[in-house]
Amino acid sequence: MTLHTQIRQQLQGMLATPASVEADQLNNALRLLSKWRSVLIQNTVLQQHGTQVWQGPLQGLDFWPQSAEGCHIAKLLGCYEQPLQPFIEQAVQANYPTILNIGCAEGYYAVGMARRMPATQVLAFDLNPKAQDTCRALAQKNGVADRVQVGALFQPQDFARYAGQKVLVLCDIEGAERDLLNPTQAPALQGMDLIVESHECLLPGITQTLVQRFEATHDITLVQDNGQRQLANTPPWFNHLAHLDQLLATWEWRSGPTPWLVMRAKA
Repeated sequence: MTLHTQIRQQLQGMLATPASVEADQLNNALRLLSKWRSVLIQNTVLQQHGTQVWQGPLQGLDFWPQSAEGCHIAKLLGCYEQPLQPFIEQAVQANYPTILNIGCAEGYYAVGMARRMPATQVLAFDLNPKAQDTCRALAQKNGVADRVQVGALFQPQDFARYAGQKVLVLCDIEGAERDLLNPTQAPALQGMDLIVESHECLLPGITQTLVQRFEATHDITLVQDNGQRQLANTPPWFNHLAHLDQLLATWEWRSGPTPWLVMRAKA
């Protein structure tokens, strides 16, 4: 079955619904069509540009033809999570000896930051065995396998292993940050810097909960995202895309707000 056939069948199923849920189904159908179009644009990107990240703090990372989850083109273009990029660059310049990348997926940040930080050991964690294998392979592909260690489950008590060290916690775990990032259960967090994706769209109120937990020990910056992306250095082929395709190329498939909390330890 071709991709076009799959999408057509899914779309037909979505639209064959009672009128009472028509608005929701139309919204879901639009998202489905947009994702389908994004995949087609992705093929153009790969043909024109290959798999190297075009710009941004992870520029030069030799990535994959597709992501383990979510959008892909924005990662290749280097505009992925653009509002966060100044803070990623600050983290790179801070030369942390250790980064704990919890929820590493295919290794975009784990390997990308290891390339930029030759004195840093990156400990990457993901519950998905396929993501673990992909992250290891990406580290090998980019020549940093000796400094990227990949594991599975990371629990609150594991932070104690790094107590008193200069550590950056980079966390994206789809709402599980509520259970993991609790300085009452893991006192070592009080002395660590954190960059956390707060999944407000999944757990309303989680952002404020995290702020309250860390405001006494950390200087906190809330980074919001309005979805807009700018390419400072536009690839020549990008300008030949239709305007809608340009928008879809930078779209990150988010279904709701996912602000970031950048938290620097005061002590």
